[in-house]
Amino acid sequence: MNGTPWARGRITGATGGPRLLFGRMYEDCGIELGVLPATGARVLCIASAGDTAAALHRAGHEVTAVDLNPVQLAYARRRLSGGESVEGSAERLMRLGRRAAAALLPAWREPALRGFLTLDDPAEQVRRWRADLDTPGLRRLMRLALRPSGALAVTVRPSFAAVVPARFDVVLRRRLERTVTGHPNVHNPWLWRLLAGTELPHVDPPLAPDVRLVEGDVVDVMERAPRGGYDAVTLSNVLDGPGPAFARRLRTAVRRAVRPGGVVVLRSFREPGPAGAGWAARDRSALWGVVRVVRLGADPAGTEDLRIEPCDI
Repeated sequence: MNGTPWARGRITGATGGPRLLFGRMYEDCGIELGVLPATGARVLCIASAGDTAAALHRAGHEVTAVDLNPVQLAYARRRLSGGESVEGSAERLMRLGRRAAAALLPAWREPALRGFLTLDDPAEQVRRWRADLDTPGLRRLMRLALRPSGALAVTVRPSFAAVVPARFDVVLRRRLERTVTGHPNVHNPWLWRLLAGTELPHVDPPLAPDVRLVEGDVVDVMERAPRGGYDAVTLSNVLDGPGPAFARRLRTAVRRAVRPGGVVVLRSFREPGPAGAGWAARDRSALWGVVRVVRLGADPAGTEDLRIEPCDI
């Protein structure tokens, strides 16, 4: 994964050493909490900004969090010990997008946007989304910003552009509509982070100093772990960038590291293949194209096959 944007934390084409990529996380840990045992599972996750690791730890699980980017891992350690959140490269880029939308489109300014985010009726949310927010002006702005032929091509690193769907403006609007159709905005902290860059008042800080943090490639970590040493692994973006050889290695490592009957959660930005989006519609963060939840079979062949293929996820 050293050639991916996750290793150096750089979305733009700037040169230099690793930097912080994510100041917050954009994956709905409710997926993991809903499929794991009530307590006591040994879980491996991506460290990122620490939010998922903290939520799993607070639920009573034994958590190991891994990150390839040393700056990101150090940040997760500070947050899990009570440190404040700061902007990463991803948040800065999203802030620029929000500013552009607010400058051009009245519905994306305060207090109109906050009024939308405080709705709790999905039927009204989708009506407001279509009538007020998903306007021709937004579509033009997103087309200019997010298509490979537009600003995306000249502002982001090729390794990052390669993991984004080709018509990401259309894809992201569709994912946002899916989210507001299915989940009350007022209780969705991930939507508030994405659209407003703010936290809901009732969101707990990611305080969990007992989480074990490991620097390295997650596949290396799984290959070195005791066989069946984890009850679950949850991995976001690990296949967004690396090729088929990495996918095959990841499949083997997961089967080795996770006990029979254990749970695997995989998220990807990419558009789904023939298997469909899976659990992505249940993930309230609105960003993911595919979320897979798989329980490994107890026999070597697997009663449920672990599908980790670039074409599928």
